[in-house]
Amino acid sequence: MDYDVVIAGAGPVGLMLACELRLGGVRVLVVEREAETPRSRFGSMGARALNSPSVHALHLRGLLPAVESAAAMWLGTDFEPPSSEPGEAGERPDVFVGHFAGIGIRADRLRPPGPGEEFLGAGVIAQADLEAIFERRAAELEVEVRRGVSVTAFESDVDSVTVHFEQDVIRAGWLVGADGGRSTVRRLAGIDFPGVDPVFTGRQAVVDLDDPGKLVADGWQQSEHGSYVVGGWADGDGPPRVHTVEYTPPPDRDAPVTAAEIQDSLRRVSGTDVTVTRVHVATRYADTTRQATTYRRGRVLLCGDAAHVHSPAGGQGLNLGLGDAVNLGWKLALVTRGAAPEELLDTYTAERHPIGAWVQRWSLAQTALSAGRGPRADALREVVADLLDTPDGATYVVSKVGGAWQHYDLPGDFPLIGRRVPDLPLDDGTTLAPRFRDGRAVLLDTGMGAAEVAAEWGDRIELVTASPLAFPDQKLAALMRPDGYMAWAAVGGEVPGLREALTTWLGPPA
Repeated sequence: MDYDVVIAGAGPVGLMLACELRLGGVRVLVVEREAETPRSRFGSMGARALNSPSVHALHLRGLLPAVESAAAMWLGTDFEPPSSEPGEAGERPDVFVGHFAGIGIRADRLRPPGPGEEFLGAGVIAQADLEAIFERRAAELEVEVRRGVSVTAFESDVDSVTVHFEQDVIRAGWLVGADGGRSTVRRLAGIDFPGVDPVFTGRQAVVDLDDPGKLVADGWQQSEHGSYVVGGWADGDGPPRVHTVEYTPPPDRDAPVTAAEIQDSLRRVSGTDVTVTRVHVATRYADTTRQATTYRRGRVLLCGDAAHVHSPAGGQGLNLGLGDAVNLGWKLALVTRGAAPEELLDTYTAERHPIGAWVQRWSLAQTALSAGRGPRADALREVVADLLDTPDGATYVVSKVGGAWQHYDLPGDFPLIGRRVPDLPLDDGTTLAPRFRDGRAVLLDTGMGAAEVAAEWGDRIELVTASPLAFPDQKLAALMRPDGYMAWAAVGGEVPGLREALTTWLGPPA
């Protein structure tokens, strides 16, 4: 084999997956069809909201400090929503933590998290900044990235995949398509991609305007033809950022976004004759909603937008893709090394497909609410806006969009099984999260004898014998997968089912 795994796509999801594979001891090559990393002196065209599962994964891998420092807004576990009491000027602070169908959700409407709970939100970061963090991490792990290289064909058999590029052929054990919504890998693999066609077109651009005063720079402005906003979270001293949404299908997605296109869109939604004299950087998107019927066919797998696409509202796509990468990486590494059977990869689709389907349903609901026109749609938006202005409504929606509910249906009665393990403080002065830094499973054993059973699995497991401060006098044992989800637990004295759980998730003993 030239490589164990070839990943098509060097976006955040592809790079995150490559880092996970390298932690698992896998030789990985990432290829990217774009010759240069997209960068602009005006910053990223998009902000990306990070949800609870993404923050959890970044924390386990030691990437959270870099993300927090680069974020435009961050809501950590110590975040306190601003008081809803009027200030000296008699006005309440307008701090928003997100939106549903364009209806803003105020921070002061959220219920604070209870003891041991995650905060419902996370933060907002420019996509370019997030990509730069993943690129640095990939370089530290010696991930090989080739840019300006496209997959043109592949053939697979029971043992390998032969991947063809324009001027090269590589033989690898596995091929992963992380190459976006119009994935070449998915198309060549013949994996069905059913769903619904788009109903709106969004455009974002940094532009020069010769008459900016004709536009209203005070949040989203609505009209019968669509909506627009000037400025936004990344607003600064440079040229204005404009964002339009029109409820018509997009034009040719491959055509460049021109000044004339942005100007025409702005004029339609604003009802003005504003003039765009220059486009510095621009992008176009739509709400096409599709999901692959399976995320694996033989030795070919899909990850991120290659497996699912939907409206980008709320930044759910990035989080969904990062969740895919963290779920797949350790499993594919174990299988590639021969430590676990291929059947372990069947759990990838089984665990991630339902979460992708849920995100798509919520995305479709937002599109339906925002795309509606007329008195009935206006009345519905007023009702939803009223609900989002209550603690119950705001907290419910933010917790759902924030991913606090996400878990996997794993066997066992312990309350945390199938759920993300919190960063528990331990009685040796450390916490649990750093034990996941190397991408291995973690076994917590406070006098239960679980360590003796797990010794047969060798370096596939990080052993922790310190006791959680929350359970100072309790004998307990817990097996946590490399992605930080609890797979097995026992309390009291015996460890029934541990050997079976270890074999299920880490393969047979050495």
